[in-house]
Amino acid sequence: MIKFGTSGWRGIIADDFTFDNVKIAVQAIANLVKEEKSAGQGIIIGYDTRFLSEDFAKLSAQVLAANGIKSFLCKRDVPTPVLSFEIIRSKLIGAINFTASHNPYNYNGIKYSPSWGGPALPETTQKIEKFCASINSKDVKTADFEEALRGNLIVKYDPRPAYLKRIKQLINFAAIKKARIKIAADVLHGTAAGYIDELLDYAGIKSQIINTNRNPLFDGRSPEPSLSNLSELLKIVKKGNYKLGISTDGDADRFGIIDSNGTFITPNQIIALLLYHLNKTRGWTGIAARSVMTSHLIDKTAAALGKIEVVETPVGFKYIGDIMVNNADNFIIGGEESGGLTIRGHIPEKDGILACLLAAEAVAMHKKSISAVLKDIEKLAGKVLTERLNFHLPLETMENFRNKLKTENIESFAGLAVQKRISIDGDKFILDDNTWIGFRLSGTEPVVRLYAEADGNTKMNKLLKYGTDFVYGKQ
Repeated sequence: MIKFGTSGWRGIIADDFTFDNVKIAVQAIANLVKEEKSAGQGIIIGYDTRFLSEDFAKLSAQVLAANGIKSFLCKRDVPTPVLSFEIIRSKLIGAINFTASHNPYNYNGIKYSPSWGGPALPETTQKIEKFCASINSKDVKTADFEEALRGNLIVKYDPRPAYLKRIKQLINFAAIKKARIKIAADVLHGTAAGYIDELLDYAGIKSQIINTNRNPLFDGRSPEPSLSNLSELLKIVKKGNYKLGISTDGDADRFGIIDSNGTFITPNQIIALLLYHLNKTRGWTGIAARSVMTSHLIDKTAAALGKIEVVETPVGFKYIGDIMVNNADNFIIGGEESGGLTIRGHIPEKDGILACLLAAEAVAMHKKSISAVLKDIEKLAGKVLTERLNFHLPLETMENFRNKLKTENIESFAGLAVQKRISIDGDKFILDDNTWIGFRLSGTEPVVRLYAEADGNTKMNKLLKYGTDFVYGKQ
């Protein structure tokens, strides 16, 4: 069964992610495009550095060609944000992207982005799923590749130059160059190779980039820019006296940041820091969007700066993208705690490359380390501690917890009364002005994610213990 989650359909290669199922998914997208009579010059097709990604992309171009739909097939692996930018720039129908983002090496996936440039909203993916259910792979026609090339139904395409030009307009490279900061980067064998290194060279600063070669096994780890995966970068930053360490995931839509002292800076902190930076250096006011389980440090920073409204969305960057499109002139920044971010004037999709370079711009323009700027924000907005725990549960325990959230009238947590319950995606309990706890169940695996926020260690430890016991039925 082909099911689109918060960011497309993903599956294990050669198990459920097969050529036959890819044919079904792409034919479903073709059916949608024809049914809706979508306007645009064609569909851009991209892919990441995973095993068989370019083969899946080629097959999808053949399916589209058999349906009379023109495709622009990328000449090499390409970051997700690059495809989003190209949709808008070239007024395309949309993009099909073969990637499993930060998932382990044995996964692949397919993302569909329509003409507005952001990830497909639920009403779109639900239509695709319905089409998928009615299609037999044996009935899906494919055009001859060479013939489609000659007939201009398939065009080999390079979206890289236009995207790089846009990033050079968005980032203050002159400030980065003037500050003469040294930056180290780890692209984790992903699609940002040839992008981040090119842009750092353009900045004219000393840099070191690692893991730029294609390795579909990702050195046996997930291509996720988390603390556990960035130990090599951390050592380089500390040993080489770099001002900043930056990293992107497999399809370059998520970011990871390491400060000059070797501290991993969480996405929650970076989103707040960049909101502060954009307000202080560009004078931007208006709307900041964040997903429901993302830190309220953003809210507190916004309140302290003034003239900034924070909008809370369900999990999934498509919702932040939707807010951005509908408030284009008034939008400042949008972000998710999982490492997604965009800003005014860019794309309604998360961009890890942009986020990394904005962090470099902030260090250069404030003439301080990331940690030092965060100290300034703490003085302004107050102390905020944020934690996330993942619980891998037996199916029965998972179901019991799901029912518990649905049926119980929860009035307090860890001795603090529930002031408000937010259930737009998962369940989030506001306990006081500085404290909340949230639970979100994975839709694809038996995992419960616990989110907690407090203004002190004692309160946080109590909250985490109580929350853990609550998940396991001990409270």
